[in-house]
Amino acid sequence: MVKLDIISDPICPWCYIGKANLDRALEQFPDHPFTIEWHPFQLNPDMPAGGMDRKIYMETKFGSKAAAAKAYLPVVEHAEKAGLAINFEAMQIVPNTINAHRLIHWAGIESRQGFVVDLLFKAYFVEGRDIGSDEVLADVADTAEMDAALITRLLASDSDTADIRARDAHSREMGISSVPTFVVANQHAVPGAQPTDLWVKVITDIIAQVDTTS
Repeated sequence: MVKLDIISDPICPWCYIGKANLDRALEQFPDHPFTIEWHPFQLNPDMPAGGMDRKIYMETKFGSKAAAAKAYLPVVEHAEKAGLAINFEAMQIVPNTINAHRLIHWAGIESRQGFVVDLLFKAYFVEGRDIGSDEVLADVADTAEMDAALITRLLASDSDTADIRARDAHSREMGISSVPTFVVANQHAVPGAQPTDLWVKVITDIIAQVDTTS
């Protein structure tokens, strides 16, 4: 098996698109060689714990509503190509994602990371839910058949918060400044929401190398 590490943030639209493109490639290879692990990266590490009104955030970041809309045109275009819906009107809050990353970490312990990441993307980009909310995160955990009561207790504590921050910092120290970033076999960093065709080629090449050496 080949390790595929994915550095991501569940409020990053390019991460949402990048996972969809990767998933389409993986569907073509039921016995694909990847062991996938998701890693934390906060786009807004200084975001208040309760998040921020999205309209204020977007206008502060881009200068105006029109500029924000223009900046997101490529996102809309690539999301449509990936067969994804993004319900911008429903998205009221830009959350602090530290707790969402904690949930993804705990999901990894139960081998449910991919499922939980999908649910977080859906909750935020499709349903417009506040994935910084403990209640929403517990509901996501419950849908993923994790112990929602345990997750609620963990979220109320500081469990793994320092670890998530340290892992985020480690990624930045490695030179990662944007997400998604995919790291293949601890060697090859592939930044950005790469198209499905690229992943098909990567998987095909890896399988060919394994067949040659076996």
